[in-house]
Amino acid sequence: MNPIVLIPARMAATRLPNKPLADIGGLPMIVRVLRQAQAANIGPVAVAAGDPEIVAAVEAAGGRAVLTDPALPSGSDRILAALAVLDPAGVHDVIINLQGDMPFVDPAVLSACARQLADHADADIATVVAPEASSADRSNPDVVKAVLAMDPGGQGSAQGGRALYFTRSTLYGDAPVWRHIGIYGYRRAALEAFNAAAPSPLEQREKLEQLRAMELGLTIRAAVADEAPISVDNPSDLQAARDHAEKN
Repeated sequence: MNPIVLIPARMAATRLPNKPLADIGGLPMIVRVLRQAQAANIGPVAVAAGDPEIVAAVEAAGGRAVLTDPALPSGSDRILAALAVLDPAGVHDVIINLQGDMPFVDPAVLSACARQLADHADADIATVVAPEASSADRSNPDVVKAVLAMDPGGQGSAQGGRALYFTRSTLYGDAPVWRHIGIYGYRRAALEAFNAAAPSPLEQREKLEQLRAMELGLTIRAAVADEAPISVDNPSDLQAARDHAEKN
């Protein structure tokens, strides 16, 4: 297995414009994400940028970035476009798609995601989940829940399972509720098949693109993280990230 980590980023975020360049403890957010990915040491890392300002910030920090068409509709389209520039010969058979709004993501979480593909030949896609933060998560439609068939005996970073479904709906019962974290590892063929397919009925109903992969018959496995990383989607999230940087 020969992974590459790609981080899609664009300036035109609706809830927080210019988000990738938001200052967090003296560094642009995209640079913090880049450094966390590099620390995972699972393969080369590059930013699939939708804007030249992002490329400039990444290159100023010593990283690599590829400028992609700003009109591309999704992060997966952006990483495929960057992949065509970075690896036209197809040397990298696994692509880790790390969102550009997780400035403190634990590098071990990226490694655990990649390990799901290394350890399970039947897996087409890997992702990450974390335990619910509170009982309120169960009924919050903004918290995406993963329904998993857990592997027997898994503990710590080796814990994982096969995804059966993802939903915004309320989940009931005494079993753990897993929050989905938007980190993906794709086998190259799976990424290409996913992007070539039209949005699926379940994807449109739940507004969750991973359901397109499931309706295509692709197998998704999930690694379990100890907790969900800080994700910056709006001004209050950004302030929380700045507070975290100041304390750590």
